[in-house]
Amino acid sequence: MDAYACITGKREIRTFADRPLERGVLPKILEAGRRSGSSRNRQPWHFVVIEDRHRLRALARCGRFAQHVAGAAAAVVILIDTARDAFDAGRCAQNMMLAAWSLGIGSCPATLHRTEPAHALLGAPASKSIAIAVSFGYPHPRGRGQLERAVLRVLTGRGRRPLASMVSWEEYGRSTHA
Repeated sequence: MDAYACITGKREIRTFADRPLERGVLPKILEAGRRSGSSRNRQPWHFVVIEDRHRLRALARCGRFAQHVAGAAAAVVILIDTARDAFDAGRCAQNMMLAAWSLGIGSCPATLHRTEPAHALLGAPASKSIAIAVSFGYPHPRGRGQLERAVLRVLTGRGRRPLASMVSWEEYGRSTHA
């Protein structure tokens, strides 16, 4: 899959098949995250990988919209040193999600709003902040209908805004390219 097709074809998957990731796949996803660019090449992230079903369920309870984590084959929580590292952590998460998609694996990001229980579950030091959690797994076959409905919403205009509605040329509000 070429990079452009991977980027434009990627969808958030929240319903996963009940099966583990194939051997060797998770290290590839983590490597894609490790290779992300960062400000001054600081690489300010640390990954905590969760595969245990009970721990995934507990992690899912740490975010208001993180229920998909409970059914994932794995989750990767990205820890950072300071809030200024959040942009780099986002780049890192996106690299991992795109690498996963290119390998046939779905993913979805989640914010862990309940930081104290999340820190305790992860054994994370107080000096680290939780940037984001990403669930990974093979898309559930029943989820295909959800994906098809999502694509239909996009095609009928209820999904993504048109590019022209969010681009200005040379100055805000100018809708034509010189």
